Amino acid sequence: MDNLDFDKLAAAPLQTDPYDHILLPEFVHASHIDDLIANFPKITGPGSHPLESIRINKRFQSLIENMEGDRFRSIVENKFDLDLTGKPTMVTIRGNCRPRDGSIHTDSLNKIITVLLYLNHSWDKGGGRLRILRSGTDLDDYVAEVPPDNGALLIFRRSENSWHGHESFGGKRQALQLNWMVSEQDKISELRRHRVSSRLKRLNPLNAFS
Repeated sequence: MDNLDFDKLAAAPLQTDPYDHILLPEFVHASHIDDLIANFPKITGPGSHPLESIRINKRFQSLIENMEGDRFRSIVENKFDLDLTGKPTMVTIRGNCRPRDGSIHTDSLNKIITVLLYLNHSWDKGGGRLRILRSGTDLDDYVAEVPPDNGALLIFRRSENSWHGHESFGGKRQALQLNWMVSEQDKISELRRHRVSSRLKRLNPLNAFS
């Protein structure tokens, strides 16, 4: 199913200030966005959940297959001047946000590229917009802000200064995250961490949303 606008991504410029990233509104074709939002996996807890821990239907699976496909990888390689051959991908799903989420960070060393695809209807909330930051200390010193809606796409190269975060928000905030990982062992370790965290949040949902 052709639910992603690869031509639009191929034409999008790579931004280098303050680090390498691409920000693309409406990467999902307008004719598919409502369907993908409706078929987003049902997630009751916060945090990032590995695919094996949630139920995914065929409509949403087609999106994941496109994201992990050769065409998407080829465009990312070209934009970031990388060779990702043999580098494993890791996909996690996030359906909800806690007020304490969104603190400034760079992502872990075992990630090469981070991809975030947002699947929410038009975002009119006060917080929850991811910011591309100039430093790790000031959430208001940003070069771009990403409304997490209508198939917005953010891709960035993980580095020592790939700072990002968002203002506090609690509630439904759906996103698919894909990472190219340094190695298969890094992927296994990261998924294990997500798996344990997901299980604990399901066992104690009241604390998870505090």
